[in-house]
Amino acid sequence: MNYDIKDISLAGKGKLRAEWAEREMPVLRTIKERFAKEKPLKGIKLAGCLHITAETANLAHTLVAAGADLTLCASNPLSTQDDIAAHLVESGIPIFAIKDEDAKTYYDHMAATVETGPQITMDDGADVVAMLHSEKQHLLKDVIGGMEETTTGVIRLKALHSQGKLRYPIVAVNDSQTKHMFDNRYGTGQSSLDGIIRATNMLITGKTVVTIGYGWCGKGFAMRAKGMGAHTIVCEVDPVRALEAVMDGHQVMGMNDACTIGDIFLTVTGGMKAIDKHHFDNMKDGAVVANSGHFNIEINVDSLEEMSETKRSVREFVEEYTLEDGRKIFLLAQGRLINLGAAEGHPPSVMDMSFSNQALAGEYIVENHTKLDPGVYTLPNEVDADIASIKLNAMGMSYDTLTAEQDKYLNSWETGT
Repeated sequence: MNYDIKDISLAGKGKLRAEWAEREMPVLRTIKERFAKEKPLKGIKLAGCLHITAETANLAHTLVAAGADLTLCASNPLSTQDDIAAHLVESGIPIFAIKDEDAKTYYDHMAATVETGPQITMDDGADVVAMLHSEKQHLLKDVIGGMEETTTGVIRLKALHSQGKLRYPIVAVNDSQTKHMFDNRYGTGQSSLDGIIRATNMLITGKTVVTIGYGWCGKGFAMRAKGMGAHTIVCEVDPVRALEAVMDGHQVMGMNDACTIGDIFLTVTGGMKAIDKHHFDNMKDGAVVANSGHFNIEINVDSLEEMSETKRSVREFVEEYTLEDGRKIFLLAQGRLINLGAAEGHPPSVMDMSFSNQALAGEYIVENHTKLDPGVYTLPNEVDADIASIKLNAMGMSYDTLTAEQDKYLNSWETGT
């Protein structure tokens, strides 16, 4: 088996961590049991570009149980957990991922994964799709569909489709309610704060924490920061979201004003240069800057490098930049995903639903690809309802159902005042 990881001797530790995560993933476990019997992905070559974490290991085992011929690479240079990569290789799954790999290795690993000739792609940021649609177009002929898990990736795919260049159907897993309403809000909210605390050991209470972007991820992070006693500020370009942030109890202002008073900054926009040179120019001495958007372009790190007199690593995942006037700015995890760079990513309980969507999307593609034109699709609402139902049952919670009379009323127009 061809693979490239840091150290296969870490497999034992990785197996234990994957098993610990699996305890908190009852929905995926239920799907795996069915997949093992029905083999809906039997013989399907599947190439995935994901964060190689304990939670991902359980998705990988589920897909293999379904019969998939799976190969994985990392979707971020800092997000690989090397013991998990070793565990998956020992389990017979080819992995091309090493934590803190350089850019060349990152793309070499992706190329090795793509060159297996996948029929289905599974992306966390649309990098595999981008590679297939650029330098690896000769491999597109065998691809029947794909899945995308991130907001950033869906934005890229919709742009590709709007230009008429997308060559196969892709399920936007991120657009499922049981993904973005939970993973993005509660997963990113907790894990991003966790990453900042692990990297800095700072007390959040009393700090002014600036959240840049108020989508589902930003909502979750700002809520968690506020809950830990921070003075919260939100910066947004969408007036509706900005108004929502006000109603949620946060102070709202432009980044040009927030940059002068913030102690901790987190970007979660899906865009680029949310923190730029002129913001660094006006930050307080000791400002801490982090990112939880998928790509590291949300913070203009190049400008920070250029305007700094010195740079040094003061803690693991903390780089101190000293500006010409003596002010210091601290960049966390190289401006990459703080929750995966300095922490362990989302808790397994929330990834349970996200990865259940991924697994079911693979089955959906196999069953429906002949009826789907190239484009970006969302899983049927029934899938969301099934995932939520299994999750509630696993939590010991129940929910009501409509009576026949109530259902008839809601689907009719005759009855009124």
